Amino acid sequence: MDWQNSEDTVPSSFITDEQVRSIAGKPSATGAWRDGDPVGQREFANLGPFDFEGGGSLPHVRIAYETWGTLSPNKDNAILVLHALTGDSHVSGDSGKGHTTGGWWNEIVGPGLAIDTDTYFVVAPNVLGGCQGSTGPASLAPDGYEWGSRFPYTTIRDQTRAQAQLSDLIGIEKWFAIVGGSMGGMHALEWGAMFQDRVERLAILAAPASTSADEIALNTVQIEAILLDPGFRAGHYYEAVDGDGPHRGLALARRISFQNFRTPHELNERFDRSSQSDISPLGRGGRFAVASYLDFHGNKFTRRFDANSYVTLVEAMNSHDLGRGRGSVEEALESITARTLIVGIDSDRFFPLPGQQRIARHLPHNIDGTVPAILQSDFGHDAFLIESDFIGAQLRRLFSE
Repeated sequence: MDWQNSEDTVPSSFITDEQVRSIAGKPSATGAWRDGDPVGQREFANLGPFDFEGGGSLPHVRIAYETWGTLSPNKDNAILVLHALTGDSHVSGDSGKGHTTGGWWNEIVGPGLAIDTDTYFVVAPNVLGGCQGSTGPASLAPDGYEWGSRFPYTTIRDQTRAQAQLSDLIGIEKWFAIVGGSMGGMHALEWGAMFQDRVERLAILAAPASTSADEIALNTVQIEAILLDPGFRAGHYYEAVDGDGPHRGLALARRISFQNFRTPHELNERFDRSSQSDISPLGRGGRFAVASYLDFHGNKFTRRFDANSYVTLVEAMNSHDLGRGRGSVEEALESITARTLIVGIDSDRFFPLPGQQRIARHLPHNIDGTVPAILQSDFGHDAFLIESDFIGAQLRRLFSE
């Protein structure tokens, strides 16, 4: 649910006139990648028919993914990198045709970096229900129209099963490591519980073992912001003209989420009570700088994401409960056999540190015993995307175990 791309995860700063001009004009009804758009570095795997945990089904599912490095002859050097809510398969690389932004983890994944593409074969899929090449609400159904709100209710376990099917298709029987942050950390935990013999190492970054009532409450407000937008049209807005889609609701949901992904300290330090311009924000037509910052990133987000997909993925995060059907969260954690790194962030307001401490207490093969590695940062939840030196050092520890 974080600002997961290379341009959005930098420390907060004042919005410039050039940035404002960059989002001038009316956005399309959806920011989803569509068939016929430039492919970029994507590859595609066809999974065939797919049955969902909640009872729905699709006649055909496709997963978009990207790879870096070379698979070893023994196929024992593969690392699966799983993105957060607003991420995608473009973990590393430049922006360009097919990719509106640069890689969201360019400082972690690449030659000589912590996830060294000279050593490892790295795979990053776009999640099932996403909007950057994998089958999701913006994909066409057999009737020639987008699935829209007809897309089946999707759980974290559904998405993890799709990732396992992708692994089968590309010939990976066992992953050297699976790395995930935020929503991706939820998937990594499910991998540990569902496919114990298919993963040697897990990295769980800023993710809980189950989504709490407080987190569900925040997610529910975001969903409602989208549903109440007149442009949402019950999820069937894809034929709307530019500027007529559910942009206000999606941008508002993004602004709401942001307030829990950064910290009061960072926002106060960066913006204080500054105005965006020389015009006073106190009833004279001006704006506070922090309000302009939220508006810019909310509006920018609508140009690269899909409102239906946002609802689908937020609902998937709400579904997350590692203990569901497994006795309890503690019993599920105790069943995981992979060597595991858990990273918690001391300033995380969305998935607070006690969630990672709970995981660490019950994982039998946590490399730090009964405690997580704690990242001290002013950047809150998004710190796992920003504090590359710390995260890189922790991943290297895990890989050397």
